[in-house]
Amino acid sequence: MKRRSFLAALTLAPMALAAPAAAQPIPLAEISRYFNSFLTAQADFTQINPDGTLSTGRLMIRRPGRIRFEYDAPDRTLVLASAGSVFIFDARSNAGPTTYPLSRTPLALILDDPVNLDRADMIVGHTQDGPVTTLVAQDPDHPEYGSIRLAFSANPTELRQWVVADDTGQETTVILGTFRTGVTLGSLLFNLDAELQRRGLSTNR
Repeated sequence: MKRRSFLAALTLAPMALAAPAAAQPIPLAEISRYFNSFLTAQADFTQINPDGTLSTGRLMIRRPGRIRFEYDAPDRTLVLASAGSVFIFDARSNAGPTTYPLSRTPLALILDDPVNLDRADMIVGHTQDGPVTTLVAQDPDHPEYGSIRLAFSANPTELRQWVVADDTGQETTVILGTFRTGVTLGSLLFNLDAELQRRGLSTNR
């Protein structure tokens, strides 16, 4: 999986959700409350890559500031957010991870403490289509970074999928399975040095 494909996969495929249509999109305050209601979460995911191929794996969140996208074998791609940075391990490379400031990615919106989407200047779209509320996030100062569309179901509010569009317009869709909150997640899952050691890479940075 290309690095830019993930950062873009951080727009939306059609969703078929069994819920009645609402008159208005889920308010930003309610979506903020949803994220602030848990510190840890885990879900399996299916990813539709720009070339139409599929990848699967697990998403783990430990708020504030930490997230892990772990892809199923034989893919050794890993995306790790910790200590204010996002680290992307390319499955096709034995080099260390590519690093980006967390603040430059849409992940920062949902990993903040607390999440307050009413104050987030990155929210550039907030719409409803049938039972689905969609938020579009993009850095207003750097639209070349791409954008992300987050899709939520209502009653109860729940994140269901997102689509990331990169700087070339290619889109990566991530569809979440059952989103379990309040799970136990060890701190080493989000530790960069531990991951470097596990992969046999140097921890000298």
